[in-house]
Amino acid sequence: MADEAPAPASAVADPAPLGLAAFALTTFLLSAKNANWMSHSSGLTFLGYALAYGGLAQLLAGMWEFRNKNVFGATAFATYGAFWIGLYYYVKDVGGGLLAKGDVAAFNHDLGWILLAFAVFNTYMLLMSSQLSLAVFMVFLTLEATEIVGAIANFDAGSHATPTGAVKVAGYIGLVTALSAWYASAASVSAGMGLKIRLPAGKPLVG
Repeated sequence: MADEAPAPASAVADPAPLGLAAFALTTFLLSAKNANWMSHSSGLTFLGYALAYGGLAQLLAGMWEFRNKNVFGATAFATYGAFWIGLYYYVKDVGGGLLAKGDVAAFNHDLGWILLAFAVFNTYMLLMSSQLSLAVFMVFLTLEATEIVGAIANFDAGSHATPTGAVKVAGYIGLVTALSAWYASAASVSAGMGLKIRLPAGKPLVG
């Protein structure tokens, strides 16, 4: 009996650059708002992109990572894609109503609980990312700091509608997170193209 032909290689390109870029841009917009860089704008520039780019595009990247049998990438991208979609609907359907009633404290505390819950998830993903590249580890490390500081800041914000000092700090850490994710995305693009320009991703911390 003839040997079976080997299974064809996956025709799906690496979805990680897309997932990282989607996460980076949406994180940048929200963090710029929290850092009070958007004092002359509505501050809601992140919202549509939370659904379309950070949410849908990142969720799709997670599904393609399932196709590539990448458990870490699938879990990370699908989870944070759902995070942005959930944040979009929370702000539109729940948070907007709370703010319209003037219940800013409840809105801030809700955001604190959301960030705290995702910090729990991010903690073990941070641990697992230490076995990947340094670039990916830095994304999860800075994201961990963003979520923890952001949770504390929102719990402490009370009825303040404008960013407090602690929220601004979380915003600046979030900007570093966005830059880290953009770099990791660019490094993955350069690796996937396999041409002359290569950006180093760094060796894993554990391995």
